Amino acid sequence: MDDMTPLLELAGITKRFPGVLANDDVHLEVAPGEIHALLGENGAGKSTLMNILYGLYRPDEGEVRLNGEPSGIESPADAIEAGVGMIHQHFMLVPTLTVAENVALGLAGNGVLLDTSGVAERVGELSSRYGLSVDPEAYVWQLAVGERQRVEIIKALYRDCRLLVLDEPTAVLTPIEVEELFVTLRTMATDGVGLIFITHKLGEVLALADRITVMRDGRVTGETVPSATSKGELANMMVGRPVQLAPDRPMVEVGAVRLAIDGLRVDGDRGTEAVKECGLEVRAGEIVGIAGVSGNGQRELAEAVVGLRSVTAGRVAIDGVDVTGMHPSRVRAAGLAYVPEERMRDGVVAEFSVAENLILVDHNRPPFCRRGLLRLGAIADHCRDLVERFMVKTPTLDTPAGNLSGGNIQKLILARELSSEPGVLLASQPTRGVDIGAAEYIHRRLIEERGRGAAVLVISEDLDEVLALSDRIAVMSEGRILAVMDRDEATIQRIGLLMAGSEAVA
Repeated sequence: MDDMTPLLELAGITKRFPGVLANDDVHLEVAPGEIHALLGENGAGKSTLMNILYGLYRPDEGEVRLNGEPSGIESPADAIEAGVGMIHQHFMLVPTLTVAENVALGLAGNGVLLDTSGVAERVGELSSRYGLSVDPEAYVWQLAVGERQRVEIIKALYRDCRLLVLDEPTAVLTPIEVEELFVTLRTMATDGVGLIFITHKLGEVLALADRITVMRDGRVTGETVPSATSKGELANMMVGRPVQLAPDRPMVEVGAVRLAIDGLRVDGDRGTEAVKECGLEVRAGEIVGIAGVSGNGQRELAEAVVGLRSVTAGRVAIDGVDVTGMHPSRVRAAGLAYVPEERMRDGVVAEFSVAENLILVDHNRPPFCRRGLLRLGAIADHCRDLVERFMVKTPTLDTPAGNLSGGNIQKLILARELSSEPGVLLASQPTRGVDIGAAEYIHRRLIEERGRGAAVLVISEDLDEVLALSDRIAVMSEGRILAVMDRDEATIQRIGLLMAGSEAVA
């Protein structure tokens, strides 16, 4: 092998599923010590391509080569043996085992009983070399999210990984943890490890990658380097048209408090307190964003506000009306609309049609119902209007909602919730898992609600989204709101420290 031989070559990879061409003659190369970013919207073909590399799928056409030779990878075990590792967005760790036991799990020679002799020492060496601070004897359930990710990286390095795929590795990290991860990845690259970094965060791509490949509709639409491109150009390659990455936020006169949360305490699913003495106000004509790492009480707070979760103490008021503990239908009648975090679980009924989902909460009221009978003509007219106004792409109104893309399901939910012109809008993770074009549209609609005089509360783990949308930003950590600041006062460093639980900067 000469020095110019790529570590990885994906040569003409094509993969078909029934009715879908997932990969269409894809070519990709990764050199030793290169950080190669793979960009693309949902459905662009990135995951299929990586699953082929890792032996989970076999290509219909094309070849995977490692160091210039056919890889022979037909299973994840083959991939690991060949020095290929993959860190999934949802970590593959056993919470009840220690770090050392998780690293030892699956190693050759281990039978029913795990042999961790020597593992802890080697984990310590790797931790020191790559700045991966983690206790080998700690149980995984005791670790923070960032520490669990370090365990995944140590597992790969322990197996002498020479090519590592990271799928959305920063999705659940604080800004400080992201910086630490980037230092680790750069050290790995210096040691000759090739890295494929899958993400949708354009700023991170420009900050970290040596080379960038962009995919759309199963094909490679461009390859570039950070010095020769910009966020706008990358977004254009991903979507196929110019994209407005930062929404315009016209000046709006802020009015009276429309949503007031005072001293709220809420228990989580395990009986422990998830929201602790939470207080926050949102006024007419403003967007307040709540920033925080997943699992710090944001979901429980949202569910308590909309009436889906019991409150143990405190008060929620909409336009001065106490709605604490009310049934969700009564909270909605008081003027609150809700875009839930889990759209498929809480936002739509997948088996119901688009039209049925659009009238899901109003089907028993005029003009959709008279004397207990549905008025199908009025329903059809209303739904056609919403589909058009909110740009929901659907074959027909009778199409099951579950058949739509994630972005169009989110637009459907927005259409239903905003059709009542609510006084308060609570949008939780409004663009999670949607493509960049749909995210652009959703951001614009949230800004329009602000301009209409609604009070908008946005809960998001995407710090770029919070900064782009918000007039004020609240930071939540371990169930508490540690600080509320004007957008002009907010910096990524300050928010990152607060997200990590540092009250000293509040």
